[in-house]
Amino acid sequence: MKKLFFVLTLTSAFFLCALVASAATTKQFYGVYCSNEKIEVDSRNPDQMKSARGSGTYLMQGFEFKTDADKFAKQIGNTCPKK
Repeated sequence: MKKLFFVLTLTSAFFLCALVASAATTKQFYGVYCSNEKIEVDSRNPDQMKSARGSGTYLMQGFEFKTDADKFAKQIGNTCPKK
């Protein structure tokens, strides 16, 4: 019985460590894009945004946190700057 408890505890600890490691390496991405002459904040990657919004869409800057992306977009304003 002690052996079974030890094995279950060890297995649980292994899966917990794997879950934490996976969460730590998967970072969220928020991009500030220029799309159709407007600024957009979106969590899609640049290829997905080009597919959804057209080939004229480009990434201005990427962020790990949405609040940072929103702040940057607000500083730029509503229209895209010249490339």
